[in-house]
Amino acid sequence: MLISLKKLDQQLFFLINSHHSIWWDRIMDCITYTWFWVPLYLGLIYLLAKFPKKELGPVLVTVAMLIALCDQFATSCIKPWVQRLRPCEDPQIRDLVHVVGHYTGLYGFISSHAANTFGLAMFLWLLLRKQERYIYILFGWAAGISYARVYGGVHYPSDVLVGAVSGLVWAWLVYRFTFA
Repeated sequence: MLISLKKLDQQLFFLINSHHSIWWDRIMDCITYTWFWVPLYLGLIYLLAKFPKKELGPVLVTVAMLIALCDQFATSCIKPWVQRLRPCEDPQIRDLVHVVGHYTGLYGFISSHAANTFGLAMFLWLLLRKQERYIYILFGWAAGISYARVYGGVHYPSDVLVGAVSGLVWAWLVYRFTFA
């Protein structure tokens, strides 16, 4: 069963990674860079600024801690433990992989981009869902970044799926123990 899941993961990877163009490459490259999202982050800070001043500091500290937790769990715990090569580093398929943009590290399981973005989306949704009607759009943002990582050849679909689940779980736990 594990072999068939790995094969399915690889087939889905190639389905996404093999459909590329110069135009989409540029877009997907931009999507994965943090600086590209500064306007979104400023908008989120504006939304968070609606909190009473006494609550804003703890919220911002909690968001920073959540992202650090999601990132370090993926990067320092899971990747060194599992040691699954990124598709673009796997000697069996790397010549077939279309790489877009830059990446760091040999290992891709789990995606820290997916963990961080889905963690942030979930936490802010839990925190703001009653005040901000369209806050759920952040899940589309997180999915877009995750898709771009597969499109760019640096993650398998399962890397981003498990990374997303990790971020969702960490966000729920942090929210539950700090603001619920």
